Order: sequence, then C-alpha cells, then structure tokens
Amino acid sequence: MMEKENLRIVFMGTPGFAVPCLDILVSNGYNIVGVITATDSYGGRGNKQLIQSEVKKYALDKGLNILQPPNLKSPAFLEELRSLKADLQVVVAFRMLPVVVWDMPRLGTINLHGSLLPRYRGAAPIHHAVMNGDKETGVTTFRLKHEIDTGDTIMQATMPIGEDENTGSVHDRMMILGAETMLKTVKMLCDGSAKPIPQLDQEATHAPKLFHHNCNIDFTASSRDVHNKIRGLSPFPGAWCSIDGKEYKVYTSAKDNWSAAPGTIKIEKHRMWIACASGSVEIIDIKAEGNRAMPVAQYLNGHKFDVEKVDL
Repeated sequence: MMEKENLRIVFMGTPGFAVPCLDILVSNGYNIVGVITATDSYGGRGNKQLIQSEVKKYALDKGLNILQPPNLKSPAFLEELRSLKADLQVVVAFRMLPVVVWDMPRLGTINLHGSLLPRYRGAAPIHHAVMNGDKETGVTTFRLKHEIDTGDTIMQATMPIGEDENTGSVHDRMMILGAETMLKTVKMLCDGSAKPIPQLDQEATHAPKLFHHNCNIDFTASSRDVHNKIRGLSPFPGAWCSIDGKEYKVYTSAKDNWSAAPGTIKIEKHRMWIACASGSVEIIDIKAEGNRAMPVAQYLNGHKFDVEKVDL
C-alpha cells in the first residue's frame, strides 16, 4: 500500500473520451508525472489550422508534463519515459503500445475499454453494442498484455442502452462511468486490494473497426435491425443508402409498421419512410451528398426523389 501522492502515474490518451479519466485522477490528488498524447496535426479550412488533441488541451490547462512522441519505439522517447519513473501507466483511447512501453512500470499498464470484456474486443465496441440492439453495455479496466483487449480484468461497471439511443449518447454517458471506474481501479491498485481476473476467451465477441462499406443500410433486413444500425452508426460515421445513384446518410430513424417491398420509398406530408423486410423505418434526419445534415421535412422542402426505391 502507498499514498496516492507517491504513486507516479503516466497517462496516455488522445480524444475527448479520455479527458474525464485524466481529470478525475488529477482532481483526486493523484500524481500525474506525464501525459502522452498524439502529435499535433493540421486541419480546418485549407489544412492550415494546428489541431491539438483534447487530452493535450486539458493537460496544458493544468500545467501537466506533456510528451507527444511520433514513434513510441524511438530510443529518445523510451529514455524520457523511463526518466519519469512511473509506477503505473493508465491508457484511455490511445494507440497500440509496444511491449517495451506497457511493460515498463512496476505496477504495469491498465486500460479502459468501452464494453464488458470479453464481449466486444476491438476498435468499435459502442457502435457494435448499439447496432446489435443490446440493452446493456459497460466499461472494463484491465491490464495490458500482448493480444489486444485480452488482459486480466480489474473492474467492470454496467449501464443501460435505451431502445432508441444512439452511439453518441452512449459514448457521452460512458465517458463519465469510465472515469469513475478508472478512479476506483487506481485506488485499488494503490492500496493493493485489486484482484485481476483472467478473461474467458471462449466467451469473446469482436467489434472490428468500421469502414464505409460496413455502414451501408440493408433494407432487406427487419425494421428493427435497420433502425439499430442507423442509431448504432450515429452520429459517426453515419449509416448510408444510395437512392438513384446518390449517397444519403441517415442519422435518425423510427420503426414503423408500413409494409411494402424492401427499399420502397414513401413520402407523405414532408415525411419519408423506407420499407424493410418486415415493417419500415421513418427517416427523421438525413444528409445528401454535398449538403449538411438536416431534418427530412426541411430537405423535402427543396428536393424531391425521382425514383420510388432505394438502390439495393
């Protein structure tokens, strides 16, 4: 057992999802001796704006020591990392680490994952949970090892998924649950009460990275499955379908009982439905190529479809 002020922690993370975890550790008096995040990049109009990660912005505001290595295996970075003499490394939404990095601290390296491991190992656990229509998800803290998302679990916490909730909403609630769970995990590691449990590989499911072709809506599926896919891919990367050769992203839908041949489009009083194998979905928010996302009623005010069916 050791005092939290003496526990030297290196935090690794990049997007906004990681910030609550870093903040809760800082706010509770833990000794963050280094923050490792992605290198700055150029973006915005004309790629002229220097973009800093959300974790870096937070770390700058708190006056924390920031490292932005382009290469995690470079001798210069490894020497600097060793000089921090970390007892523990905490990883939240960062890239894969080489063994020489995650094996460095005496207490090892722990990670936060957005599922109840071993369910949904992989890059997109929240998306897949919502797309599959799960009623519950959660977070897991675990020790890193060679194979991705397979290390011994330390803590888990569950949360419900609403019937019409999208991935963005689940993500935002999970950030808070994840931070609270990470704080409890670090406390347990600090006082020596943590008892890691091996995962059961035979119970594992996978949540691979999503690509454009994975996001195409199959209207030959049931209205429930189509609705789940739309909300599971909202707000990013967005489920899409093709109508008369033009791509449309769909961000919000509702299940409906209207029935017709799969892919048939019905438009009535500035409302839009697309038939599925069973029932249909009403399209609520849409984004046409070259346009911004908007409610269907607004889009239909200035546009019309010249065909009666989605390209299947």
